[in-house]
Amino acid sequence: MNRQSKAGRIILEILMVLLSLLFLYPLFLAINNSFKSFGEVMTDVIALPNKLAFGNYEHVWSFINYPKLFLNNFVITGVGLIGIVFVSSIAAYKLARTKTKWSGLLYLLCILPMLIPFQSIMLTVLQLSKDLHITESTWGLGLLYWGFGAPLAVFIYHGFVKGIPKEIDESATIDGASGFRLFFSVIFPLLKSVTTTIVIIDVMWMWNDFLLPLLMVNGSPDTKTLTLAAYTFVGQYTSDWQYAMTAMVMAVLPSIIVFIFLQKYIVKGVVAGAVKG
Repeated sequence: MNRQSKAGRIILEILMVLLSLLFLYPLFLAINNSFKSFGEVMTDVIALPNKLAFGNYEHVWSFINYPKLFLNNFVITGVGLIGIVFVSSIAAYKLARTKTKWSGLLYLLCILPMLIPFQSIMLTVLQLSKDLHITESTWGLGLLYWGFGAPLAVFIYHGFVKGIPKEIDESATIDGASGFRLFFSVIFPLLKSVTTTIVIIDVMWMWNDFLLPLLMVNGSPDTKTLTLAAYTFVGQYTSDWQYAMTAMVMAVLPSIIVFIFLQKYIVKGVVAGAVKG
């Protein structure tokens, strides 16, 4: 029996390694071709470069004004992240603690947008953004992420809050805490693990998003994002694929670094939420 279980574990590990390589292969192609010349990219995409073309990174850095676009990404992600965490955590806590005939319906309405494809409402969102005069701005794009990121965050927070004993609320209330003081001083610190999970997931999503920035800020060079900058090297008649790959690597690299250092918290947060919920 032990031999069978050991053999099954080895087979599972091999399958997981192969699956990981499959997912990492596109990233390898992007990095590999970012060090090639245009001729080498067009000749053989898979082959390793004959000579590392570090000049690609120097050209892209100056051409797209990388520091400026990095700041745009940082502002958009920061505004979106703060709003998602703040609004969703409070809403989920209130919905989980309120037991009325309307609380269940309100919770359903909060998480229902997760089932709506963005492509089906993107034109409506674009028109509404124009009416509110929040297009062509980094903070306006960050505000839009509040609405698109809140449903999943409310769903995760709600499942976690249900596992927190109500006696904690009662004890804090007896000690004089109420309202926001109760939430931010007592409840929110208990949400640390699940908050970290939400932060990592949303950072990966907002930093690397392409479609929503394309609709909202594509026309303004001062508010472009890093992923949109990579798209500028691909044209109708000619494409500088070596620069496009370089720009894409430079765009996703910060989020990859964040994920590598914080990935363990994703597992902790998901497991904690599953147990608590």
